[in-house]
Amino acid sequence: MNVPQLRIQTTNAQLDLNIQKPTQEIEQRPADLSIQQPKAELQIETIPGKLSIDQTKAREDMDLKSIARRIEEFAQNGYSDWLSGIARMAQQGDALMMIEHGGHPIADQAKENSESPMYDFNIGFVPSAGSVKIDYQPAKVNIDIKDNKPVIEVCVNKPKHNYTPGVVHGEMKQWPSINIEVIGLEIDEKK
Repeated sequence: MNVPQLRIQTTNAQLDLNIQKPTQEIEQRPADLSIQQPKAELQIETIPGKLSIDQTKAREDMDLKSIARRIEEFAQNGYSDWLSGIARMAQQGDALMMIEHGGHPIADQAKENSESPMYDFNIGFVPSAGSVKIDYQPAKVNIDIKDNKPVIEVCVNKPKHNYTPGVVHGEMKQWPSINIEVIGLEIDEKK
């Protein structure tokens, strides 16, 4: 028995593409930047320290006195010696006036007038402690700072952009086809 068959033959389509690629150009200039930094303003005011040393008393203790001070002391000592001499003479005169009350006023006065006076003295330091007077006023510093902020100016440059789009041209190189054949089919013509 002869079975009919179908024979199918196809031809694929072939497409020919002509592609022109797109082009893109981008140019970006950097931004224009201007920066200015004003200097800070600084003011310094100094009040100098003051040191005062008074060594007048120490110099006097070492007998290094000024002429004015020596004259003043001599005048005071002379005045006090004069007053004490007047008092001593008055006292001795009173004792001589009362010689009748007894005693030995002439001998006592001679002894008193001939002896050196006794001075009380223990340990001494030259110059004496605390004789140098020191006064110190520390220096003062006033600082005033004014900082100035920077001045920044920015100018942004836009990018330059050139774009050419791509082009695609297509054409059929081979069209598709299909061919169908029946094989093994016998047609009885007698009938």
